[in-house]
Amino acid sequence: GGTKTGEIITRATAPFCKKLSLELGGKNPNIIFADCDLDDCVATTVRSSFTNQGEVCLCGSRIFVEESVLDEFLSRFVEASKKLVVGDPKDSNTTTGALVSKEHMEKVLYYINLAKEEGGNILLGGDHPDFSGTEQEGGYFVNPTIITGLGPHTRCQQEEIFGPVVTVYPFKTEDEVLEYANCVAYGLSSSVWTRDIKRAQRIALRLQAGTVWINCWLVRDLRVPFGGVKASGVGREGGKFSMEFFTEPKTVCMKYA
Repeated sequence: GGTKTGEIITRATAPFCKKLSLELGGKNPNIIFADCDLDDCVATTVRSSFTNQGEVCLCGSRIFVEESVLDEFLSRFVEASKKLVVGDPKDSNTTTGALVSKEHMEKVLYYINLAKEEGGNILLGGDHPDFSGTEQEGGYFVNPTIITGLGPHTRCQQEEIFGPVVTVYPFKTEDEVLEYANCVAYGLSSSVWTRDIKRAQRIALRLQAGTVWINCWLVRDLRVPFGGVKASGVGREGGKFSMEFFTEPKTVCMKYA
């Protein structure tokens, strides 16, 4: 659930000394270096940005692109995202459905308007699809939205939107992008795109995130630990980690006569 929900649960359980495992919100960075396989990166970034209308805690909503490849990435990313089909989820051609509620749709639209106030440029989307005269008219749909021009410390880069909205921002150095990636309250997951394995390992070690994907996204084995750091939760689940959380060890000492 969201971090606010986690805070409420933590307060409610504190008097009972209950241990907690909480997987909470995320504002996950997607770091793209110029030496990556750009075809694979763009295709996967469309998925990591807009799967399930962005209502996935692991979506990479903050995209940081090395400056030398920014224009090419944006061109490809926008064109690929235009191919997404918003509509009835029962239609096999649909790739993007409605948001969970009217209240949540209004929250997502609020952040899109806030992005404009903060100086952002809407390269794609930012509005409702036109479903006039169809069954989808009045539904809680928002077009996939790509925003540039917002600094890492703006609200739209800091606060979880949980919708089909991503920001794209350039960087020049490893240290610079690590500062951008780690400057939020959250630390659930992250992605790194590069052919340089040593660089990938350096970045992964310094990222404040429970999961780091290198040249992929949402690749999971249920036996490995899953969870977040900072405001993205406490504890780990998966495989033996789940067993350790959901059971209590007991010590029994016996003296033989």
